[in-house]
Amino acid sequence: FTKKEIQKVIDAGLAEDLMELGDLSSQSAVPKGCIARGRFLAKADGVLAGLEVAEMVFATVDPTIKVNWTKYDGDKVTRGTYFGNVDGPAASVLTAERLALNLMQRMSGIATQTNKMVEQVRPYRTKILDTRKTAPGLRYVDKLACVIGGGTNHRMGLYDMIMIKDNHITSAGGLTNAVNKVTDFLKDKGLFGKIPVEVETRTLEEVKEALASKDKIYRLMLDNMTELVDVKTNLCDTTQLQKALALIKGQIATEASGNITLETVKQVASTGVDCISSGALTHSVIALDISLKIKLLSKL
Repeated sequence: FTKKEIQKVIDAGLAEDLMELGDLSSQSAVPKGCIARGRFLAKADGVLAGLEVAEMVFATVDPTIKVNWTKYDGDKVTRGTYFGNVDGPAASVLTAERLALNLMQRMSGIATQTNKMVEQVRPYRTKILDTRKTAPGLRYVDKLACVIGGGTNHRMGLYDMIMIKDNHITSAGGLTNAVNKVTDFLKDKGLFGKIPVEVETRTLEEVKEALASKDKIYRLMLDNMTELVDVKTNLCDTTQLQKALALIKGQIATEASGNITLETVKQVASTGVDCISSGALTHSVIALDISLKIKLLSKL
């Protein structure tokens, strides 16, 4: 993750907020020369993420703003914890406040949920993966938050991995045809062995077919091969997933996807699957409640 990519997110957020006229509320209501201090407060339990990003927001708005943290990205906090201060011109602090909080709250929510899943599968070797189901324009920070929470990034976009999914298979006239077309394409571009290829399978028959091309594939996605059978107890039937893994016998990396929740993820991990991906980490995020209250320190 580079500051350049994060800065793009910040610049877009500020442009959206300020447009040509800027922060009219602060320009009109806050006397010039006011110096303020704000305190960051966690209003819920969770894992902090986005603190460095928030600091970049303040620096972008006004380089004279100073931020000091007592907690850091990845730290766990409890409700009522103060974890940092921001000092600077009051108008500048207020201009940056909402974007800084929006990013921290969202990222902390993702990190918190990711960490909960990571803790559930800790007894196993299974990795928790994010997906491309991120908010438009926020993929970079969404995926950074997943890593801060202890998860592992799946592909960043359509450019760094080939995923042959059900619609690709249909369009290509079958799984084997799709794999062969992808292989030919990568070899023609000089990218074979450089760009990983993942194939989605939905049935045991597709798993068998994919295994015949295992030398051309990096990882198999075992999609929707689990089923929630009891809502009250969150009992998950992993029979089909176990059968698929028995066919694979460690010949190729595996990823379980579909019907993954915090309540079922441990059961899925117990099958021995290598990775578990969950779109809910980012598409259904519950933001961590964080507030910033300022007080006036001085007037120039």
